[in-house]
Amino acid sequence: MIRLSASDEDLAHAAELLERGELVALPTETVYGLAADATNPQAVRRIFAAKGRPADHPLIVHLPDIASLSDWAGDIPDDARRLAAAFWPGPLTLILKKKVSVDDIVTGGQGTVGLRVPGHPVALKLLQRFGKGIAAPSANRFGHISPTTADHVINEFEDADTVAAVIDGGPCEVGVESTIVDCTGPVTRILRPGMIGVERLAMVLGTRPEIATEQEGPRASGRLASHYAPNTRLELVDPESFNRPDPQAAVLALASTRDPGGFKAWKTLPGDPVAYARELYAALRELDECGAERILVQRPPATTLWAAVRDRLERASK
Repeated sequence: MIRLSASDEDLAHAAELLERGELVALPTETVYGLAADATNPQAVRRIFAAKGRPADHPLIVHLPDIASLSDWAGDIPDDARRLAAAFWPGPLTLILKKKVSVDDIVTGGQGTVGLRVPGHPVALKLLQRFGKGIAAPSANRFGHISPTTADHVINEFEDADTVAAVIDGGPCEVGVESTIVDCTGPVTRILRPGMIGVERLAMVLGTRPEIATEQEGPRASGRLASHYAPNTRLELVDPESFNRPDPQAAVLALASTRDPGGFKAWKTLPGDPVAYARELYAALRELDECGAERILVQRPPATTLWAAVRDRLERASK
C-alpha cells in the first residue's frame, strides 16, 4: 500500500487506480473509507473480500454533488431533497429506491441504495476528478474499529496486498460514521444515529423523524448488533466501577471522572459529544494495544446529543 498526499498529482493517480478497479482508502469527514468504483461490480467485490464483509451487507455510494442523485436513485421524495439540500456535503446518508442500473453487489441485493456527498475536501476533489460514484465503507476489517487516520488504515491492512493506496487527508473531523435516514417509506426514519441528530433533522423536515428499531427498514451499514469493536473485550460501566482498581483493565473515562490509579491504562475524553466522537476511535485503538484484558468505558449520558456515541459503544460491547 502506498501513501498518497492530497496533491493534484496524487489525486490523479488515485483516480487512475480506481479506474483500473483497485481499492483506494480515502479520508472523509466521518471515517476513512475503502473506496472502489461503484459502477464496477468486480471492483466492489474486492471491498467485500478485503474487509471480510458479508455479501448481503450493503455499501454506501459517495457522490460528487447533489445533481448525481438521479444517477443512482429511482425515486427521490421531497424529504430526501430537503435533507440533501440542508446537509450535503456532510455526514448524512440517504436510503432511497435504487435505479435498475445499480448492481445488486452494491445494495446487498436490496431494492434500495445508500447515498451521500461527503464533506471532506479531499474526498470531494477525488470524486469530482473521478466523475463517478465511489462505494466506500470504513477502511477496516469488518466489525472492527473504524479508522480516523491514514496510519489506522495502514495498520489495519499492513499484512495484505488488497489495498493499493491510502490518501492521507489528516485526522477525520467528525470521527464516527454518518447518520443514515431511510426515505423509502411513508415515514422518514433514522436507521443509524450520527452527529446530525434528530433535532437538526426535524428542523429541516418540519416533523420529528422516527427512530427505527433494529428489525425495521432496509439493511444498512453499521446496524448489526456487534460492530465497531476492539479485539479486547469492551464493557460499558458506570463511574462507580472505577472505585475498584483493576490492573488488568484499561479505562476510557469522561474528563470529569478522576483517575484513582491502579488500572492498566487510563484515558479521558472530553465531556462534549462532538469532541468525544472525534477522538473516540483513536482512543479505542490505543487502549486495544495496551495489553489489557478488558476495556472499561464510562457510559455516556443518555441524551439525544450522545445518541451516535452510545450506539457505537453499545454495539462494540456486544
